[in-house]
Amino acid sequence: MTQTTAAPPQAVRTAPASVRDRAVKRRRVLDILDASGKDALLLTTHTALTWYLDGSRVHISLAGDPIAALLVDRSGDHLVTFNNEAGRIAAEELPEGVALHSVPWYGNLHQAAAAVGSVPGGSLLAEADAATELRAARQQLLPAESARYAGLSADVAAIMTDVLSTARPETTEFELASALAARVVAAGAEPLVLLCNGSSRSGFRHPLATHAPLGRRAMAVICARRDGLVANITRWVRFDAGTPEERDAESRIAAVEADIFDATVPGARLDRIFTEIQAAYTRHGFGADQWEQHHQGGPAGYAGRDPRVTAAATDTVVPGQAFTWNPSGPGVKIEDTVQLTENGLQVLTVDPRWPATTVNGLDRPATLEL
Repeated sequence: MTQTTAAPPQAVRTAPASVRDRAVKRRRVLDILDASGKDALLLTTHTALTWYLDGSRVHISLAGDPIAALLVDRSGDHLVTFNNEAGRIAAEELPEGVALHSVPWYGNLHQAAAAVGSVPGGSLLAEADAATELRAARQQLLPAESARYAGLSADVAAIMTDVLSTARPETTEFELASALAARVVAAGAEPLVLLCNGSSRSGFRHPLATHAPLGRRAMAVICARRDGLVANITRWVRFDAGTPEERDAESRIAAVEADIFDATVPGARLDRIFTEIQAAYTRHGFGADQWEQHHQGGPAGYAGRDPRVTAAATDTVVPGQAFTWNPSGPGVKIEDTVQLTENGLQVLTVDPRWPATTVNGLDRPATLEL
């Protein structure tokens, strides 16, 4: 195994990491080590790596495993990658103060990373064994990453406005999804999820695009990742005034979301918010089983949901935490990425050009009518 120490001068991207934010994250991880009595922690997943490195890209295939592993011990941080990735990592993704090591492209990243550091052979804490503690460490977003998240979210919201404003009834789902994908990539982000359904497929809540035309109304969903952070958004467009039943359902699903927002306060437990979600569906006329037809969202950030909220999720909400709740009913859904600030929830995926309606004092997206 070799160690790389300097980045080549032709770098066209620099690692987005904030020195101040990374120092806080390192302290959080050292606290996990202290509590566990271990010498080092090995990080191996996209979520943990991009969080700890503060936005470094550690993927090649969106469907593949990370091309790096990282050992954190009390002496420093050691990132191990394959030899054919090391040059790019050094040039464009390596935060200050992280030692970079490489192994042959056919080598074992995890074994190599476990062997570096100041205590070779010392007691090692695997990421899976610290999953709960690491999730808690990710909850409160720090200043620089919060700014990056707000920028990504605003970009995604603007992309939705630009692309859906040009849609027509004869536009196909694939055409709409491809236009969204092109804009997401042009913004320097990765389209992790792109969903679209026209009126003929409005019954599907996770609609992968087809060649079907949009017809009289359509839904589009983007989950886009940039610098490790994932912004999630859903928007609707229609080409007529809508039916009374549609407008009523849109109003009621926004009321469900408003109840979820009201429950998302510092100190609240996720399982208790989940109970409130279930009650909100009944309260607003959707029926007691609607929460079972689609996941309801949860905390957001370096994973699409971190975690999805269920009755088994007992994490406690903290200030600075991001969320994407996504209540849905037959033919309706509402979804934005928000952050809990000292002034309450702030919607991040917002574009002032998109039509909005006020629900409980907060501007919420309406259906765009063309």
